[in-house]
Amino acid sequence: MKARIHVYLKPGVLDPQGAAVAGALHNMGYNEVEAARQGKLIELDLTGDNADAAKARVDEMCAKLLSNPVIESYSIEMS
Repeated sequence: MKARIHVYLKPGVLDPQGAAVAGALHNMGYNEVEAARQGKLIELDLTGDNADAAKARVDEMCAKLLSNPVIESYSIEMS
């Protein structure tokens, strides 16, 4: 079983890396880009057959280590 966790900054949190990406794209001529936000993707290979239990454990991992709940949100995809 695999878990894909998308971690991204909450709205209103300053994103200097996203601003740098947007600026670089503008400099390259991609003027249609108004703004960019940067996040991270974490993939986990998991053991077990119970998808609901696995998702609950991954949610716990996100809350305790994989994200900063003060400034970040996350979503989990299981497959």
